[in-house]
Amino acid sequence: MKVSKRVNNNNSKVDRKKDYPIKEAISLLKSLEGTKFDETVEAHVNLGVDPKHADQNIRGTFSYPYGTGRKVRVLVMTKLKVDEANKAGADYVGLEEYIEKIQKGWSDIDVIIATPDIMGQIGRLGKILGPKGLMPNPKSGTVTNDVAIAVNEIKAGRVEIRVDKSGIIHSTVGKISFSEEKIEENVKTLISNLISMRPSSAKGVYFRKLTLTTTMGPGIHVDKSTVL
Repeated sequence: MKVSKRVNNNNSKVDRKKDYPIKEAISLLKSLEGTKFDETVEAHVNLGVDPKHADQNIRGTFSYPYGTGRKVRVLVMTKLKVDEANKAGADYVGLEEYIEKIQKGWSDIDVIIATPDIMGQIGRLGKILGPKGLMPNPKSGTVTNDVAIAVNEIKAGRVEIRVDKSGIIHSTVGKISFSEEKIEENVKTLISNLISMRPSSAKGVYFRKLTLTTTMGPGIHVDKSTVL
C-alpha cells in the first residue's frame, strides 16, 4: 500500500514513544500538514474497565464548553411535540413516515430524539438503529418529553459517550480550526466527566491512556497528568 508524502511527513514529526504534555500535543497536532477540509479532532481514552460487566459499561452525556464544530442532524420522533420540535430547530420531525424511511435504509441523521409515548412503536427499529448507536435511550437523554431542551442541547454541542468492548472511549473534541485553548478545554472536560463516571467496581488504574488525532492524522499520546 502506497503511503503519501503528507502522511510520511506527518508521521516523522510524531514520537510514538513519547507522552506529550497536552499543550505541546495540541500544538503539534495543529502544526501537521492538513487536508483540504476542516478535520475533526478526536480523543481516544483507554479506561481500566470491563464493559462485559453492566456496572462498568460506561455511558453518559455532557456538553463541551466550545461544542464540537460539527453540524448535527436531529430527528425528533413524536406525535404530540411536533410544533415544539420544529420551533427548537430539529431537522426532521414526524413518526410513521420516518419509521418507514428508516426501515427502507434511510440514515441521514446523527441523533434521534423520541417522546416516551411512542417508544412502543419504534421498538421494532432496534435492530436497525442499535448497531448504529441511534436508538433513543433515556440514559442518554434522547427519550424525553422535554423535546425543545434536548434539541437545543444537542445542537449546542451535547455529546453522548459510550465505552466500546475494548474499554475505550472515542469522542470528537473539536475541529482543527479551533484555537489550541478551545481544544484543550474540551479535552479536559471530557476527562473530568470520565473521572466522575468511574464505577466503584473498577479496580487498578482507571485512566490509562489518552491519544489525540485528527481525521487523517497520526495519533499523539498525551501525558495524563497534564489533563487532570
